[in-house]
Amino acid sequence: MPKNRKIVLCIIFSIITCGIYALYWLVRIADEINEIAGVEDTSGGMVLLFTIITCGIYGFYWAYKVGEKVDTIKQGRGEISSNTGILYLILSIFGLSIVTYCLIQSEINKVAPPVE
Repeated sequence: MPKNRKIVLCIIFSIITCGIYALYWLVRIADEINEIAGVEDTSGGMVLLFTIITCGIYGFYWAYKVGEKVDTIKQGRGEISSNTGILYLILSIFGLSIVTYCLIQSEINKVAPPVE
């Protein structure tokens, strides 16, 4: 089940833990976006492993592919969607993956039940 996370806290935890929480967040985002999109794709753990093995190159590919999934989810809700994958890819290339995570989490939060 997708979890509604507070984006500001995720950023703060990522900073406090020197990026370790960001790795956990990546794994959760990858699993949850697959669940919402209804696809059997690369699991969050494998995304993290492939990103580490390829020294970050797989992370660029994943950012682009997750953008396509977000576009599919938006279209399913009847929203207008552009090519979000390009935005996520550019942000990741320029070292702003945390912004990509925030944008993806924002889309997950629109679908996930509210935090109690």
